[in-house]
Amino acid sequence: MLSGSAQPASEGEKTQEQSKDAAGHVELSVPPGRRLTIDDFEIGRPLGKGKFGNVYLARLKESHFIVALKVLFKSQIEKEGLEHQLRREIEIQAHLQHPNILRLYNYFHDARRVYLILEYAPRGELYKELQKSHTLDEQHTATIMEELADALTYCHEKKVIHRDIKPENLLLGFKGEVKIADFGWSVHTPSLRRKTMCGTLDYLPPEMIERRTYNEKVDLWCIGVLCYELLVGYPPFESPSHNETYRRILKVDLRFPPSLPLGAQDLVSKLLRYQPLERLPLAQIMEHPWVRAHSRRVLPPSVQMAS
Repeated sequence: MLSGSAQPASEGEKTQEQSKDAAGHVELSVPPGRRLTIDDFEIGRPLGKGKFGNVYLARLKESHFIVALKVLFKSQIEKEGLEHQLRREIEIQAHLQHPNILRLYNYFHDARRVYLILEYAPRGELYKELQKSHTLDEQHTATIMEELADALTYCHEKKVIHRDIKPENLLLGFKGEVKIADFGWSVHTPSLRRKTMCGTLDYLPPEMIERRTYNEKVDLWCIGVLCYELLVGYPPFESPSHNETYRRILKVDLRFPPSLPLGAQDLVSKLLRYQPLERLPLAQIMEHPWVRAHSRRVLPPSVQMAS
């Protein structure tokens, strides 16, 4: 599953350039026929804490390859009945290779824990950046919109719906490029049609609230909500109560502050449509005049060569 020879890297180095296979993907070398264990890693500082475990900066002792190690407690996962969801998350993310999707290199487990070996995103969570600066400027937001439209095109072609795009699930790479990180809610569905309700309240599309059958177009709604939140500082349907939020989502009660640029208003209003089929397709997001005017997307050299 994993190949390539890893180069030594310190935390400050460009971790995405540690080692690349022929297609330019960063790879993690594991001796054939040998299973990894926690003893193969030097564990560094915590990068994040979650309900089921923690994420640590880590380095393979042998190659000095830097990763983020997600450590999950089996007892917690079993208690919540989430074994199937975890298995699905691993299955999906392990097969996705795209510059704007966080890589899952491999996983292993012992008696008490499951360990996911993930790509390390040096600039951390978009959510924290948003908390610090309150809003992002047009250039940064438009760049993120182009990156997400490209990454979700790739996902949808592979019949993967993410369903939970929001600032907390987006990490930032070495050059500030966005990385879709959490595939816990995503689903690999050959038919691209689902009926379960999940995701985050402020980001829920109308069809999920109404428990209608939905498809990959839920992700279009979510990036419309995200675009608004990044530029304005709060999501478009935020309300004092859950019921009021639901009501505003179902009515698509969209109000633009005067500070929101007209081009961004146009994009958001074309994504936040009650009817999924009316939402602007991903290819048209990348070609939207406001995105074209402001995006400063930088592709890794390997992807530029391939395209």
